[in-house]
Amino acid sequence: MRELIVAPMAGGPSTPALVEAAARAGSLGFLAAGYKTPDAVETELRQVASVAHGLNIFVPVPPPADPAPIEAYRRLLQPEADRYGVDLPPVRLDDDDHFAAKVELAVAYRVPVVSFTFGVPDAAVVRALHVAGSTVLITVTNPREAQAALAAAPDALIAQSGAAGGHASTTDPQGYAGTGTAAGTLAAILAVTDLPVVAAGGVSTAEDVHDLLEAGAAAVQCGTAFLLADEAGTRPAQRAAMLSGEFTETVVTRAFTGQPARGLRNRFIDAYEAAAPIGYPAVHHLTAPIRAAAAATGDPGALNLWAGTGFRSATPGPVAELAGGLTG
Repeated sequence: MRELIVAPMAGGPSTPALVEAAARAGSLGFLAAGYKTPDAVETELRQVASVAHGLNIFVPVPPPADPAPIEAYRRLLQPEADRYGVDLPPVRLDDDDHFAAKVELAVAYRVPVVSFTFGVPDAAVVRALHVAGSTVLITVTNPREAQAALAAAPDALIAQSGAAGGHASTTDPQGYAGTGTAAGTLAAILAVTDLPVVAAGGVSTAEDVHDLLEAGAAAVQCGTAFLLADEAGTRPAQRAAMLSGEFTETVVTRAFTGQPARGLRNRFIDAYEAAAPIGYPAVHHLTAPIRAAAAATGDPGALNLWAGTGFRSATPGPVAELAGGLTG
């Protein structure tokens, strides 16, 4: 495994071009299968077949037992739909993000590295990937989740700290606070396993990378540091927001998707975080039209501006230059 990993960033930032550029720079880039159709994932796998690459897959989250809080949140969001001239979809509780089909693609294409987020895949899934020659990683946020992941016999764990941008891979969204550091989370996970552990979350400088490797990380995963990369598919509105100086902090929120995720604090978070229920991906589907309309008009106020605590260090440039700045 390469020492620097360009994190999978679902929703647009992770592109085949980003993965290819990471490989050329001596790092490992991940395609993000989340939210995509199997056909779209297959197309991207074909594009990166000639370089080292990984594929990240979302483990299905059980639907909420009570849809009432999701329905209430839908009603609360009506003014946002009116603001952007969109229709809110019906509440959609069941969605496995084509999990089985994406695993089948990973096996068929013998993807070199496959990582999982939001939970632990069945041990049979891990075995099938191993037979195909894949290295399997499972993302965890604490020792309890690490011990559950070990039962599936992965090759390594990703220790995701609370400083990470985007969705937390926690299996306890109610209790998740997002307060851990990369160093602290790494140490906690290393204490319960002899497997290699990848450190992730809030890593923004070469010193951060060096310190985590010295602390025992097998590799370091960075996402926010590459959001402004030339090869990333980050939305123009998010690029502008990150460079504007107007957004000064990140917070962990459920407002956009029903799952804790860290992003730049904006109007939507301030207005809806207190009322947002747990309920991924049902809440994600509810807010999707609002977010799409905001993106189309360049309005960052209602966008999920996912970013980690190190977002101020992110700079535009080619992946090779950004990766060199983290490892040089």
